[in-house]
Amino acid sequence: MEEFLKNWMLNYHQYAYLILFFWCILEGELALILGGILAHKGYIDIRLAIFIAGLGAFVGDQIYFYIGRYNQKFITKKLSSQRSKFAIAHLLLQRYGWILIFLQRYLYGFRTIIPMSIGITRYNARKFALINLISGWCWAAITIVLAWYFGDEIWKFISIIEEHWYYFVPLVVVIVFGFFRILGKIENRILTNRKERRCNLNSQKNI
Repeated sequence: MEEFLKNWMLNYHQYAYLILFFWCILEGELALILGGILAHKGYIDIRLAIFIAGLGAFVGDQIYFYIGRYNQKFITKKLSSQRSKFAIAHLLLQRYGWILIFLQRYLYGFRTIIPMSIGITRYNARKFALINLISGWCWAAITIVLAWYFGDEIWKFISIIEEHWYYFVPLVVVIVFGFFRILGKIENRILTNRKERRCNLNSQKNI
């Protein structure tokens, strides 16, 4: 794996900025890590990598935002399978406002849901774009700088995984299972609290 990544970076580093941009339009954590390693090895400029990756992240979330604002058919279809996540995103937006826009890149499982749900709420488009742009650059800077700083350690870790992969596979399975289990409990708690508040409001109205 280490040799494959090194050869890939050596042979295709001239396309790194382009790949970084389009990869970050989707979900680019791995792209940011590889970008940081490329910068560590001196193949690309770390400042330009952060700038381009942040722009890619910005463009991706703007696309999802305007899908939520102008493509109701897609959202209706999406709601059928992820109704609870849309409800949670709406509640989080009501409670935290612009802070949610800034931090949503770190909320795994909600990366595409939150921008679309914000678009549905008629949130100010210019305000969203500004916060989204700053958030994208911060996200890119934090991840790329860490990968750049710990470049050699990352290679060592990749070598260890390659040699002892049979230890890491069950560990990854346990971590992923535990993560989604915890995420499910959080979702259920938020939705339960929402139902309780609605019941309390209805009870007060009936008094």
